[in-house]
Amino acid sequence: MNPHNTVFDGQTIKNAVVTVPAYFNDSQRQATKDAGSIAGLNVLRIINEPTAVAIAYGLDKKATAGDTHLGGEDVDNRLVNHFVSEFKRARFEELNKEAVGRRGRRRKKME
Repeated sequence: MNPHNTVFDGQTIKNAVVTVPAYFNDSQRQATKDAGSIAGLNVLRIINEPTAVAIAYGLDKKATAGDTHLGGEDVDNRLVNHFVSEFKRARFEELNKEAVGRRGRRRKKME
């Protein structure tokens, strides 16, 4: 056991949860775990640093639900709505609804 593996009250540290940068891949995570073992630690878990920060600050998830269908089309629609509003604001007129309809039909054909 590494002599530096002690807590302030002199107890020996045996188990550890080790943090790694979020961008670490599997081999880097395994190498970190191996390094902990070489240092004499029983590495219980490897977690990402942002997760560790959230835990340290007491952030708690209320639920794990979400919109599983949220995606690119939703973003496209928000952008279109934004620019339609900007067009109206700048030109004081509505967009030609036929042109907007053509865009939708083209998108359907591409799908």
